[in-house]
Amino acid sequence: MKASKPSGKHPKSLNVGEKSPATGLRQRKQQETRERLKRAAMALFLERGFEATTIDDIADAADMSRRSFFHYFASKEDVVAAWQEDAAAALVAEILARPVDESMLTAAENAIAAAVKRIDPTEAAAMSRLKRDNPALQARDQLKYEKLERALADGLAQRSGRKADRLKARLVAMIATGAMRVGGESWLSEGTRDKPEAFVKRTFDAIRAILK
Repeated sequence: MKASKPSGKHPKSLNVGEKSPATGLRQRKQQETRERLKRAAMALFLERGFEATTIDDIADAADMSRRSFFHYFASKEDVVAAWQEDAAAALVAEILARPVDESMLTAAENAIAAAVKRIDPTEAAAMSRLKRDNPALQARDQLKYEKLERALADGLAQRSGRKADRLKARLVAMIATGAMRVGGESWLSEGTRDKPEAFVKRTFDAIRAILK
């Protein structure tokens, strides 16, 4: 019996750092599961309140086990933090997409306005009240703004590409983060009558008036 000749073809090897299709599929499924848990949790928080919603409630609503919940999140507070981190990532992406001829402050304003357009105002108002009425979430909210300021500063500096602009990027990020915080509180206290993006413009107009 003759030995078969080697075909000369070798299995395709992966480059260093390259993910196999199986790894990519697994990560995509994990991300989808995480999103399902997050959506179920946020819906329950808005419907019942944060304190009244249990981890078992969230797991049941997402059609998975309590153990599966803890595979993705350590606590209910972590679910809210994940929602906030996703919003921050989207905002930084908007910053990087702004035209290069815009000033840093204008780029920050337009990025925030574009980001809030994708947010349901009713849901945003409910989430703001949820955080306002819960001490644990208030503490997380403070941490969120600190992380957001750093992320915005990095995004603005990356957009500029000049080391000399890093201080300016940090200052604009500080102003923009403060605008989001104060503007959001004012928008909520005024009964959310304006569209969020219109309130963003009002807030930045006030900042420019002060800086003149």
